[in-house]
Amino acid sequence: MSTAGKMIRCKAAVLWKPGAPLDIEEIEVAPPKVEEVRIKIVATGICGTDMRSLEKKEFTHLCPIIIGHEGTGIVESVGEGVSTVKTGDKVIILCLPQCGKCNTCLNSKNNICTEIKLSMTHLTSEAGSRITCKGKLVHQYVSIGTFSEYTVIKEMSVAKIDEGAPLEKMCIIGCGFATGYGAAINSAKVTPGSTCAVFGLGGVGLSVIIGCKAAGASRIIAVDINKDKFVKAKAVGATECLAPQDFEKPIQQVLFDMMSGGADFCFEVTGNPDTVETVLASCHKDHGVCVIIGAIASWVSLNLNSQLFFSGRTLKGSALGGWKPKEEIPKLVSDYMAKKFDLEPLITQTLTLNKINEAVQLMKNGQCIRCVLLP
Repeated sequence: MSTAGKMIRCKAAVLWKPGAPLDIEEIEVAPPKVEEVRIKIVATGICGTDMRSLEKKEFTHLCPIIIGHEGTGIVESVGEGVSTVKTGDKVIILCLPQCGKCNTCLNSKNNICTEIKLSMTHLTSEAGSRITCKGKLVHQYVSIGTFSEYTVIKEMSVAKIDEGAPLEKMCIIGCGFATGYGAAINSAKVTPGSTCAVFGLGGVGLSVIIGCKAAGASRIIAVDINKDKFVKAKAVGATECLAPQDFEKPIQQVLFDMMSGGADFCFEVTGNPDTVETVLASCHKDHGVCVIIGAIASWVSLNLNSQLFFSGRTLKGSALGGWKPKEEIPKLVSDYMAKKFDLEPLITQTLTLNKINEAVQLMKNGQCIRCVLLP
């Protein structure tokens, strides 16, 4: 029997208080309204950004909230005015929207749609979530909230993908893979024969390595304090792996000496503000490009030695790998289907939604690159 136009009761992982375990609750998901889509979630990844959000005290006034922003699913129903997807379509959920109308969307060089201002309020359209639990409105992380069996999101935050795409793998393309791979391909524009250094070997860092390899880099040095990640880094393309604690000299000096002045391209993927200067100093002194990918808190100031810019280094940021979400993320899915890259090494655990706290602990302990949750 069709559920279109009806309230759906299902399960979701709800955060009632920052720092507390997630509770599996029964929620009510209302039908989509104008330009909204209701999606049956098939798979969702746990991203490092999700992990940090679970602890944020600033989220207190937004609780209860459903976290999660890497998701794939099947369209259950659509609201009035929706034209790009229909019931039954396989879709990928976009953590950055693309309205297609604002100045950013119309500029080929930008990818952060101005609608993200609305998304960061953690509410859906018309300033109201479609989800409730125990009589309370439940907010959705960046207007998405994928740690759920169903969700309602704006049409601008969803895109149709290949019918044959395996949804249990494609979910990580929605953020982690797209962010890292695109940082190398689009943001840094890694060149054939170049040298690269990647700091931080989680799912995003490994995706950077895959991107550097695809771009033709001749030397890719992976840097992390957790040596257990080195096997995986080499499997996806790293030529060498370094642990900073193994050297008497600062790691930036080690890299500077190893590559006669530093790496052509360096990537900061730890999200640690104290690491940025180290990564920048690891770039070639005359032409090195440093890309910040790790999510550093907005209220944190960076302390950088001005001498690092005295020659020709460049420091830049990257959001979702520079991809235009609605246009280009589905193309990454098609590239996967064409075997242009492999996602298997990035997904180390697959659990059910009701084991989400176990998955979170695996991430915290560094025992997991990417965990995918299934209903």
